[in-house]
Amino acid sequence: MSGHSKWSKIKHQKGVADASRGQLFTKLTREIAVAVREGGSDPELNSHLRLAIQKARDSRMPLENIDRAIKKASGSTEASNLVEMTIEGYGPGGTAIMVKALTDNRNRTWQDIRNTFTRHGGNLGESGCVAWLFDHKGLITIKADNLNTEDLALKAIDAGADDVTVENGDVEIYTKPTELEKVRTSLEANNIPIASAELSIVPKTTIKLEEKAALQALKLLEKLEELDDVQQVSSNANFPNEIVERYRSQT
Repeated sequence: MSGHSKWSKIKHQKGVADASRGQLFTKLTREIAVAVREGGSDPELNSHLRLAIQKARDSRMPLENIDRAIKKASGSTEASNLVEMTIEGYGPGGTAIMVKALTDNRNRTWQDIRNTFTRHGGNLGESGCVAWLFDHKGLITIKADNLNTEDLALKAIDAGADDVTVENGDVEIYTKPTELEKVRTSLEANNIPIASAELSIVPKTTIKLEEKAALQALKLLEKLEELDDVQQVSSNANFPNEIVERYRSQT
């Protein structure tokens, strides 16, 4: 599992997720609403809601916004209109892409995603065309500053993590989806600061792209991420550091 190749990490480094704070909070609010719809408004009894709340807190969403989102979801029909979608496709150089969305209008969202693929050198595929290339994992990210990464890795494995990678000062801890909360809680009990923790779609293997295709793929992933209804974008492309730096300098 090559953690440094994932778009999610590049996205956070570049600040794409924070490009529009209002848009980010809207996406987090939708996640909370769906979690409340599925399991109720009590986070003690709803693990999905606990994860959604923690993700919002990791993104520095104010507590009053989180409380408001829970109360609103509990007393309205808005959440019942939201539909989860997973759309698969191919980007430049044949890279596989998975897009997760929450929407109240499937046709609009599908059209927006299709248009974005088309404009940036990609195309949609049939359901299941690339899903087999990915695993669903829990992903915990930690800034390794002033931390003993070997000791951290051992603590994570002891807590139930499946794998740990260290790259450019970041530690990425992979867990089974059901073990994410347990591993996070264990690390926090050891006073290890968590940058983020989320359920993620992780490529089983990655592919290398030529420079032109890699730059195009990064643009496509960023534009998909910017769509209002898109919650998460995953790719199996391997983006070397020099390509990422070149992309940053161009945008």
